[in-house]
Amino acid sequence: MKAILLAEKKQPVQLVDAPTPTAGPGQILIKLKAAALNHRDVFVQQGLYPGIKLPAILGSDGAGVVAEVGEGVDPAWRGQAVIINPGLYWGPNPRFYGSDFRILGMPDNGTFAEYVVVDKAYVHHKPGHLSFEQAAALPLAGLTAWRALMTRAGLHTSGSPEKVLVTGIGGGAALFALQFAVGAGAEVWVTSGSEEKLAKAAALGTAGGINYREPDWEKKLMTLTGGERKGYFDVIIDSAGGPGFAKLIDAAAAGGRIAFFGGTTGNITDIIPPKVFFKQLSIFGTTMGTEHEFADMLSFVTDKQLVPVVDDVFPLTDMSQAMQKMDTGKQFGKIVIKIGD
Repeated sequence: MKAILLAEKKQPVQLVDAPTPTAGPGQILIKLKAAALNHRDVFVQQGLYPGIKLPAILGSDGAGVVAEVGEGVDPAWRGQAVIINPGLYWGPNPRFYGSDFRILGMPDNGTFAEYVVVDKAYVHHKPGHLSFEQAAALPLAGLTAWRALMTRAGLHTSGSPEKVLVTGIGGGAALFALQFAVGAGAEVWVTSGSEEKLAKAAALGTAGGINYREPDWEKKLMTLTGGERKGYFDVIIDSAGGPGFAKLIDAAAAGGRIAFFGGTTGNITDIIPPKVFFKQLSIFGTTMGTEHEFADMLSFVTDKQLVPVVDDVFPLTDMSQAMQKMDTGKQFGKIVIKIGD
């Protein structure tokens, strides 16, 4: 089979001929139709990810058709259109993953290939309203956003709509947080350093947004959202961290919840403790999610007929260009790889 191999850190990926895997007991062999990139893939290539073990076929997100099943798996799965949960072996504690947890696509060979083998527990039916390219965009970023918004921050989905702020809109997880929150009936606001991305976010159902490059953007946002008394956010979803995180403390409502899953702008600094404890704020770190959360996310996507935002589609042969685009961070939505027909 054709596959994208990363042999060493800080080296280009290679299109290679690799052995087609076979399905062992309890496993499913999937003929992939599409895969999607995540920053994880670029970080592994750059040597900036913990526990790197190479060589490996990268790629965590994928959707395709079941080609074969191993012993103990219902043969009815053959020919089914499926989507893969890339969060493997979370473990029994829903609050924190166990020592066996890992993400598909290093050290296990991933989805940047024509075929991949996955344990049956991590294979789900593809939502019928999604194309293979759209479905491939969903798993890793969608699961991360779902846990951050629904589990960790505990967005209220009944009663009065909550006010949600999603920072740095444009990346996959931030966009899924936006779509999930809008789908749940929340009033959603966003930040971005790009006016174009703010306009695109508005088309997805946001109430508005602000450019974080503006001085005192958080004060201007509070004015836009209803003034000091009404402008605070019940839930804030962040992926940047850095010095700007302190402004999120100011933007949070009393009793507000902040969930974050990234640190692209560096270490969090300059937080004034009384602002946190007098407002009774809850701050949650989060990443990925459980098997149950993945299933819940798929059900929500199907029920609300949500469609992931795809920025661009590349063939498998153009993986280097796709990874370069991911590294620039200028995309709005997911970068998808089309595999085969």
